[in-house]
Amino acid sequence: MLKLLTRLAAAVVVAFSINGPALAQSTETALVAGGCFWCVEADFRRVEGVTNASVGFAGGTEVDPEYNDVASGRTSHLEVTEITFDPSQISYAQILHLFFRSVDPLDAGGQFCDRGQHYTTAIFALTPEQRATAEAAKQTASEALGQEVVTPIRDAATFYPAGAYHQNYANNTDLILTRFGPRSKAAAYKLYRDSCGRDARVQAVWGDEAEFVQSGS
Repeated sequence: MLKLLTRLAAAVVVAFSINGPALAQSTETALVAGGCFWCVEADFRRVEGVTNASVGFAGGTEVDPEYNDVASGRTSHLEVTEITFDPSQISYAQILHLFFRSVDPLDAGGQFCDRGQHYTTAIFALTPEQRATAEAAKQTASEALGQEVVTPIRDAATFYPAGAYHQNYANNTDLILTRFGPRSKAAAYKLYRDSCGRDARVQAVWGDEAEFVQSGS
């Protein structure tokens, strides 16, 4: 009997080691462009069910684009955020619901104070199922606003991560030199977000449906 129980216990351990981690590691990815990627990343890192958010570039033809080239409009890429999430806690549709209500999807020329094609909004559909969901989310957003949403639903594109300097910028305490003097990245980010008018515009567009609006904006 003891040997039988030992074998059964071993079988349970093996089954858990095979199936448990695989289930725990089951995640999905959303790829979106919403203007300044620091802001989109910071917003979605606060969402329950989001396991990671990384900033980078996508949608262009150049290979391994550099931040300064993208930010100056010298490439055809957009600033994007790759959002990894647990679908057992939050769905792709919910991710897009939040995304639309965190940007100005009526602006085809950029976002807030950041102008140019590289700061425009977009959703990159990574699968046919994501495309269908994204089209539905766009239609819902358009109906909610009573205006045409200009955010395009684009095909899947290669995600090029930005350098370590830009990752999780909004929560980084490293000191940098700004036009206001030395500031932590987190403090510099807050100054930028306030001066760019992001939250004020999102509030003006979406009213009570606005997401992630910072207090005091």
